Amino acid sequence: MEEAPHGCPGADSAQAGRGASCQGCPNQRLCASGAGAAPDPAVEEIREKMKTVRHKLLVLSGKGGVGKSTFSAHLAHGLAEDGDTQVALLDIDICGPSIPKIMGLEGEQVHQSGSGWSPVYVDDNLGVMSVGFLLSSPDDAVIWRGPKKNGMIKQFLRDVDWGDVDYLIIDTPPGTSDEHLSVVQYLAAAHIDGAVILTTPQEVALQDVRKEISFCHKVKLPIIGVVENMSGFICPKCKKESQIFPPTTGGAEAMCQNLKIPLLGKVPLDPHIGKSCDKGQSFFVEAPDSPATAAYRSITQRIRDFCNSRQSHAETLISP
Repeated sequence: MEEAPHGCPGADSAQAGRGASCQGCPNQRLCASGAGAAPDPAVEEIREKMKTVRHKLLVLSGKGGVGKSTFSAHLAHGLAEDGDTQVALLDIDICGPSIPKIMGLEGEQVHQSGSGWSPVYVDDNLGVMSVGFLLSSPDDAVIWRGPKKNGMIKQFLRDVDWGDVDYLIIDTPPGTSDEHLSVVQYLAAAHIDGAVILTTPQEVALQDVRKEISFCHKVKLPIIGVVENMSGFICPKCKKESQIFPPTTGGAEAMCQNLKIPLLGKVPLDPHIGKSCDKGQSFFVEAPDSPATAAYRSITQRIRDFCNSRQSHAETLISP
């Protein structure tokens, strides 16, 4: 049985499987039917599907507008710069799917084969899946309640034919709600390497990010580290740094020290980042000498090292 969501009424409660917090939980049918009922078969189906995916990473934040999708896209680009590395990017922001725009894939459609849905490819080693590919127009609103969104996430995890993949990056919406519970619970048996948590320096963002960190602890999701995005602005002419979003409480660095969580790095503001996203092009190509590019590359390497160390540890544990 999978880890119960926060707010779970408990298997012995009269509300088991029927309460509001039960909606979308893989254990819902088991709890509602009583002992002996089969759990959601999708959990095992997803575990089998994910056997060809080596590392699974979630990009999270309790706050909207801190740059999760931009970071997810550039993490995918950074990892895919090694032509021998296969990278997949899954956008589960059902109501605000911006990955197709950022990756230059607007207007593309999903095709189905005998082995499932085929991702849309940016390069031979970088595939993408998003609900945005299923909409007739990028301006169409997705007006779904939780269970339907959760069903879409289940379908993405179970039915997309990623093939052999080194890194699956999952871009999530802000918050700690249906989508986050669903992806963590459906992937629990498949092993998630961990979460990268995005924030900006100001306290109004940090207070929501602390909630996201609490969520990770409650669902036993490992935290790879925190990225402070929009961390200062370096003038391209005089090279002087200005704080556009002042870290009035010490920013991500102080928060990470207090909570004993790694700070993966700080990405400064650069107008070229927004321009490259609007054009659907890699920022690394558009601005290779930017301080933000150097920061992205450093953070990408730290995430790569984290995943490799976990893989080496797992191989040591199972070796005879």
